[in-house]
Amino acid sequence: MLDFTPVRNKTLTYSDLCRDLTKTDLHRLTDEMIDTMLAIIADAKDEDVDFVPLDPDANDTFGIPEEKDLAWTLGHVIVHATASSEESAALALTLARGLPVEGRSRYEVPWRTVHTVAQLHQRLEESRRMRHAMLDAWPDEPHLDTTYTPYPSVGPINAVARFVFGLSHDDS
Repeated sequence: MLDFTPVRNKTLTYSDLCRDLTKTDLHRLTDEMIDTMLAIIADAKDEDVDFVPLDPDANDTFGIPEEKDLAWTLGHVIVHATASSEESAALALTLARGLPVEGRSRYEVPWRTVHTVAQLHQRLEESRRMRHAMLDAWPDEPHLDTTYTPYPSVGPINAVARFVFGLSHDDS
């Protein structure tokens, strides 16, 4: 798996971290990440999936206002992480095709519908399949010179770095 510590410490950029990565590497890294997430939840029981932990520091500034202070369940964490990586994969596909990124490409399974470990496994395997499918849709010669800047602090990134951005979110 990639070590995102230098990027998080701002001693390395995403572009530098991803400079030598290939599409084959992205397939492998996807499998490593999904396998890691499956290993983390290996001993989970159904009651763990929608257990709401006590988290006095909960502060979801991106969520809906009435859920801003709500601690996240395991189900919420999994559907959010997979949605973020799938969005990164979709935007990476757009860049690989040489097209500009315009807006978001995100769908998140409603977390309140996830109650079982089987649903977590299904969501993770579905996400694996979707990420691989989006990588498989890249042209044989991807347009790695096409970039955009998702956030000023990240700087310009290409398709490979955009895909890895999702893996970084999974890892966080």
